[in-house]
Amino acid sequence: MAAYTTIDNPELYFQAKTWSGNSSTQAITLDGDENMQPDFVWGKQRSGTQNHQLCDVVRGANKILMSNNGDNELGDSDILNSFDSNGFTLGYQDQLNDTGATYVAWCWKAGGSGSSNSEGDITATVSASTTAGFSLIKFQGNGSTSQSVGHGLNGTPAFWMIKNLTDDDTDFTMYWKGTDRIKLNTQEVMEQNYLMSASSTTITTPSEAGATWGNTASKDYMVWVWQELQGFSKFGKYVGNGNADGPFVYTGFRPAMVIVKNFSAGSTDWIITDNKRGAFNPAGERLYPNLNNAEDASGDYFNYLSNGFKFNENVNLWNTSGATYFYMAFAEAPFVNSKGVPNNAR
Repeated sequence: MAAYTTIDNPELYFQAKTWSGNSSTQAITLDGDENMQPDFVWGKQRSGTQNHQLCDVVRGANKILMSNNGDNELGDSDILNSFDSNGFTLGYQDQLNDTGATYVAWCWKAGGSGSSNSEGDITATVSASTTAGFSLIKFQGNGSTSQSVGHGLNGTPAFWMIKNLTDDDTDFTMYWKGTDRIKLNTQEVMEQNYLMSASSTTITTPSEAGATWGNTASKDYMVWVWQELQGFSKFGKYVGNGNADGPFVYTGFRPAMVIVKNFSAGSTDWIITDNKRGAFNPAGERLYPNLNNAEDASGDYFNYLSNGFKFNENVNLWNTSGATYFYMAFAEAPFVNSKGVPNNAR
């Protein structure tokens, strides 16, 4: 019988980390029992209004994207200086390191600096972890329709997002299993047009090649790609019940991070939670990927459980009756490890 999970220690592939700024160079060390050198770091100031900062090893530590707007890639060598053997080093800029301010980062392990991948129609630079089911892809568009790009993983991705690096006012466009399309930087609901598709080796760009977010000639693009791996990562939907006793969502692991978006009922913000800011149940600390707002800690609205998560309160952001919500989640610990040993709730 196949093991329940192939990743007994998710901290080797994903961790959240909190810290306080010092307005100087600062090395941030991750908290896991074993070292993890992150390849994708998504950071945000908690205590004030600063843009989200997304950095990865393929583009380079000093290249910044912001999930809450459509700006093109920006260069700044004093925000995030390097990816280190067990964390990352910050510069003095206040986006991630202002004295007296507090911060959080969500960190993923891919496959290092990246290499050339020619499995698709377009040759790309790819950094992939087949163990964690996560890859980073950078490619230059060629202006043709339905062009494939290799992702370097061992199976078909469940979720990915793509961003035009060259042009301003281009969305973070996200795809769930190639059937639904939504924008990370807006409040918009789910769409089912201009869809991308994926196979066990490639992702295919939309048939609308002229759109700046798809595959415009001579434009640079970044793609973040995840498989769904039992006991480590989960991408799915749930339906709100409108009660204080909200729905339970089974993931198969105790979450380290959960992102949620109402995609069926009106314009609502994304929310992002993690196990380092809300360390005890029930918790309410949340940030908004599509906004630069400070952390909102009002209410005790969620519980992280040994095998999933559960929302409290009747709130449109996560539990309106009859509304459908998309979620993505990454593990702190699998519900049952490869030896058949169950974990505990926190």
